[in-house]
Amino acid sequence: MRSQSVAPLINFAKVGLTENGEQNGNECAETAFEAADLRIWPCIVTHIFFGESSNFMPNNSRNGFIFALCGFGMLSLGDAVIKTMAGQWPGPAVAAMRFCIGAVGLAVILFWKEGRAGFRLPMAKFQLLRGAGLAVATLCFFSAIFLMPLAEAVAIQFTSPMITALLSALFLGERTSKHIWAATLVAFGGVMLILRPNLAILGWAALLPLIAAVAMALVMIGNRKVADAGSGLLMQFLIAAIAAPFLIVAAVLGHFSQNDSLHISIPDLSILGRCALVAVTATISHWLVYTGTRRASAAQIAPGIYIQILIATFLGILFFNDIPDLLSIIGSIIIIAAGLFMWRVNAPKSVVVIAE
Repeated sequence: MRSQSVAPLINFAKVGLTENGEQNGNECAETAFEAADLRIWPCIVTHIFFGESSNFMPNNSRNGFIFALCGFGMLSLGDAVIKTMAGQWPGPAVAAMRFCIGAVGLAVILFWKEGRAGFRLPMAKFQLLRGAGLAVATLCFFSAIFLMPLAEAVAIQFTSPMITALLSALFLGERTSKHIWAATLVAFGGVMLILRPNLAILGWAALLPLIAAVAMALVMIGNRKVADAGSGLLMQFLIAAIAAPFLIVAAVLGHFSQNDSLHISIPDLSILGRCALVAVTATISHWLVYTGTRRASAAQIAPGIYIQILIATFLGILFFNDIPDLLSIIGSIIIIAAGLFMWRVNAPKSVVVIAE
């Protein structure tokens, strides 16, 4: 999946802000580091056109945006790298290899930073939920981008914050406002527009990115339950280490199934290199986002999340000749509008995004 991860928009916007609207750097950064699926490309256009003298945001916040831009830009490229392996190696095998490499790398970093004491398993049941959910989300998303245009799979993934809000009401007893229900219904209208041509061509396989979005919402719920159980680095390691065995089992089952496209051959160095590249760039991306969210508030950067769809569209056209039709574009716009509406009604009132 796009790195571990796609985007707990509501939770992210709520965490890391004190009552007067200032950012609580450590708490916000910790949340950003563990929210593996969150994709945020902030307002770089403003930075380019208005420059350092602009009063759109304080300099420190703009610097945070630049760090976040770099981080989530690398995640977008990771999606495109994954798609280049379509037809060369099975999706489950790619997912398993990517997370095995990631888990080993994170283990080395965790040992270096925290020593043997850093390796522990707090709140095991919720850690299992996070790892299993991430495995399902990754498996479905990798398979989806192998089968359908990158931008369309990404757009459907951005229903995850709305699904998270609904599931939080169901499992955590959190209040769900009528605005969230309205945004969710509108967003799913956009999803249906995007799925329209893919259902006709792919059948039920076109629902894979929607299943991935639901699974990622469960991951976000798990993230919220374990938020104070350990360092962000430990949470990253645990989710990767738990997801990897599930993905290995899925890859093995696929190999012994009657589906020839899931048969695992010995990968060439190019496949291994690309899996390693995605794992390494994902880790670097999370660090960049961690750094960026220490400088800019969650409320400032959250609306920029949906620019990811535009990046995926550009990469799809440039590298894969995936040109979206008009209804798919309209569907993506509807999802973006629903997400921004939900962010707007849930944004902390004390946060001022545009300075006077």
